[in-house]
Amino acid sequence: MGAKCIMIQGTGSSVGKSRIVTGLCRIFKQDGYKVAPFKAQNMALNSYITREGLEIGRAQATQAQACGVEPSALMNPVLLKPITDKDCQVILKGRVFGNLSALDYHEFKAELKKVVREAYEELKSQYDIIVIEGAGSPAEINLRENDIVNMGMAEMADAPVVLVGDIDRGGVFASLYGTVMLLEENERERIKGVIINKFRGDIKLLEPGLKMLEDLIKRPVLGVVPYDYSYIDEEDDPAFEMNRLKLKKSSRESVVIKILLLPHITNFTDFVPISNFENTIIEYVKPGHAIGDADAVIIPGTKNTIGDFIKVKEWGWDEEIKRLSEKGTVILGICGGFQMLGKAIKDPYGVEGDIKEIEGIGLLDVQTEITKDKVTRKASGYVLNHDRGLAAYLSGCQFKGYEIHMGKTVSCGAPRDFSVIKREGEKKEIVDGAVDETGNIIGTYLHGIFDSGEFSKRFVNFLCEKKGVKSSIENVDFDSFKEEQFDKWAKILRQSLNMEAIYKIVGF
Repeated sequence: MGAKCIMIQGTGSSVGKSRIVTGLCRIFKQDGYKVAPFKAQNMALNSYITREGLEIGRAQATQAQACGVEPSALMNPVLLKPITDKDCQVILKGRVFGNLSALDYHEFKAELKKVVREAYEELKSQYDIIVIEGAGSPAEINLRENDIVNMGMAEMADAPVVLVGDIDRGGVFASLYGTVMLLEENERERIKGVIINKFRGDIKLLEPGLKMLEDLIKRPVLGVVPYDYSYIDEEDDPAFEMNRLKLKKSSRESVVIKILLLPHITNFTDFVPISNFENTIIEYVKPGHAIGDADAVIIPGTKNTIGDFIKVKEWGWDEEIKRLSEKGTVILGICGGFQMLGKAIKDPYGVEGDIKEIEGIGLLDVQTEITKDKVTRKASGYVLNHDRGLAAYLSGCQFKGYEIHMGKTVSCGAPRDFSVIKREGEKKEIVDGAVDETGNIIGTYLHGIFDSGEFSKRFVNFLCEKKGVKSSIENVDFDSFKEEQFDKWAKILRQSLNMEAIYKIVGF
């Protein structure tokens, strides 16, 4: 028999499918079931590395954490990471398959059904409930053929479907009705109810519309979920996180940390832990806008280092970063951002496009060669001893993180390595990153480094002391924070949804 299942589909992208799935996963866990998430195909630049060194979508890893289980490549067998507007890197069962154009991938999907089915069946044998997430909308009629992530997946799993609409963007009744009506009759029969998400206002004004919608689509509204800023790792779009940051109440004496919103930014969730310190203000610098003054600038990871660095130069961010570094501003580059801080980036194999080499910002005495092989490993380590700046303040600090990169960075002169790391499953220690002579310009390949409380605290405290503002005393326990947020979000869903009806849809 295996697990029972329920599938959450949406009227479009960013309607809140991932958050609803996460909340349901936590509710089922709280109610004593062994539950797991599943998304056949995910297109996202925010990814996660499993214990085995396999890469999956960040959303499925977050959902697994809400279930209280270890994230697995079975939960997201197909991951697409856009490189350009037309091409993406295809990752199957956690490993790189290759780069494909949108058209080539569409034709390739028929071959992926077996991959998806095998992953789902194996997962199903291990759990009581599988909460399946769709992608975009099931009413993309031009993509119906060989669909593996919406109604095609529902048919494969024989899953009942709940459809989610976003009222905050407007037109929720039309989008729900239109989605249902555009489906084939056999697909329509799978939809057992709808959820209206991101509601603000007095629900009494909405109630007449709910009854009219139910009469039109002949299916119940299972709940109206309020707009809520409980923190759940975002799947791919930093917009929600940027809005959440605007609501944060910071003290008058705060340090300002600015993050460059690169076109192909990856793993922006790296920086959430430092946003939880009361004396930090985190701002994303939008494309084309000036960086301005800051106490620290972070250049994040990117799926296309050279392509994004061309934009960095076009917007003048490289020159601004040089000027800020001369003033003593802390500059931190992570993964692709680390590569940009060096003297040159070379791509001899054309992994990222046609440009074979580009001059970097030049603040670190290193150069990078983009490689065909991808490093995906969890790692732990410690900061080497340094004598100046932020690097000195971090000396000896232990941390954990993970690597996701296609590139090898080497020193151009006398090495100034930042840290020593040991990859999970390997015995040998290796050096990572680089530091400039001031100790305030640092590059590292490690994502998730701020999840380590001591590292985050020292990073923020250095900025505070440098600026002369009150520093933080306690570590921020990010894991505990996320657990609290899972429970908070689950409570909101319990209050908003007809859970008795949802359990009946699941089959209990």
